[in-house]
Amino acid sequence: MSADEGAIRAVIFDMDGVLLDSERIAYAIGRDVCHDMGIPWRHEVAMQMIGLNSREHERLLKGAYGEDFPVAEHHEEFGRRYEAAIHAGAIPLKPGVLELLDLLDRLDLPRAVATSTRRNRALPKLDAVGLLKRMDGVVGGDEVPRGKPAPDIFQAAATLLETRTTACLVIEDSNAGVRGALAAGARVVMVPDLLQPADDVLAAGVRVEPDLAAVRRWLTPTGDGAGPAPGR
Repeated sequence: MSADEGAIRAVIFDMDGVLLDSERIAYAIGRDVCHDMGIPWRHEVAMQMIGLNSREHERLLKGAYGEDFPVAEHHEEFGRRYEAAIHAGAIPLKPGVLELLDLLDRLDLPRAVATSTRRNRALPKLDAVGLLKRMDGVVGGDEVPRGKPAPDIFQAAATLLETRTTACLVIEDSNAGVRGALAAGARVVMVPDLLQPADDVLAAGVRVEPDLAAVRRWLTPTGDGAGPAPGR
């Protein structure tokens, strides 16, 4: 493979757990809503929901609790509390986000967000922390036919960026997201948040970094072949 063929020409970010330190907040709200509704909290179900869209959440909840699980009521109350957290500025950036975006600016690399969160919630979240203006586009989970781990959202983001998926670097924290990015043919770095890499993710040879600072160091051109070859 030539240097040009291996060049990264765009970056696609997941949002929750990668750009925003929001997974723990969502976990706590979901747990509290269950308790307040008299529903037993199941940690393993919550972990399975990470990285999936609301359609998949409904499927998981009904599969775990039964068809009579009050999905609409739970969703409405979760949304009310989560929106309050957004408006209160309670969702912080993950460490290293701004420095990584500064590097992408210097490298002249376009970037987009591909999130399982629906668009009308994702945009305010990104805007509240000043990230929306630093993105070239956003694709929400409600804008594609299939959610992660299907490749649809990454293909849509690459199209938005006018770049082949094979020339995109995807930065993800969830196994579902990594699987979707791999299915799309993208290069992937996993930065684990609440979930550790699954066996199939490790077997696929996915690069795993502890944080975004490590991703930035890997992407920084050094001339020694330490990282990929960013380029337009």
